[in-house]
Amino acid sequence: MAVMGVLATVTVCASLLGVLLQPFQVRSVRVLEGYWDRWYLTARLAGVLAQLQRRRWQALRRRVEQVARDDTALRLQADARRRLALRPSVEALLPTALGNALRAGELSAGERYGLTTLTSWPRIYPQVSGYLAQALRSTRDALDTAVNLCWSFLALTLTAAVALYDEMSTWWLCGAGLVLAWVAYKGAVTVAQSYSALMHVVYDLHRFDLAAALRHRLPDDREEELELFARISDLVAGRGRLDVRYHHGGADCRPCRDEAGS
Repeated sequence: MAVMGVLATVTVCASLLGVLLQPFQVRSVRVLEGYWDRWYLTARLAGVLAQLQRRRWQALRRRVEQVARDDTALRLQADARRRLALRPSVEALLPTALGNALRAGELSAGERYGLTTLTSWPRIYPQVSGYLAQALRSTRDALDTAVNLCWSFLALTLTAAVALYDEMSTWWLCGAGLVLAWVAYKGAVTVAQSYSALMHVVYDLHRFDLAAALRHRLPDDREEELELFARISDLVAGRGRLDVRYHHGGADCRPCRDEAGS
């Protein structure tokens, strides 16, 4: 019973610490993503871990490219292909699995259509339909919760190590805290992969809503689409030309139709 009480106390304290971390949510996620270049020692560690990530990426690539000779090899090849799809390109890899899971969406969701994801995301998000917006919010909340729990368990592990350093019989609590932190981190990675997938869906379904909301004429083919979204990316990044022609009416302008019907 005493052990269960200790575990319950640790879990409750971890949850409370997660709530206290909420104002620092963006920073706590970015640290676990692997943005460590601000300080010399962490930058060196980031370089070592990024190299490890590149080796894993290359191993997966070799598995995908080799000839599969039996069912087992085919399954391994399919798994490697799936895992590669959840990562960014080798030159954009970050030191951590969480960072790579999120970067896969940040660098490819809009780029498939000529949009720069990082600059266009705040503008396309308001165009998202109700069910998809709810899925995005739910997934992001789950990601933040998992990250907060990871930090909470790490903090409790450090506290336990300091408080119980002379009581060897209780060292297992430190090990349990590390295991729980690892489980929370793995959960954050899984949720981040789902969030990146939803980012791709947003651009699949709502990229033309973004163009219409910005008062651009919708394209007629793939070539015009790439040209339009490249121009929009330049505009939102502050690199656009001043000779832009806007479209304020017509059948292909959803905001105009909404205003006419209101």
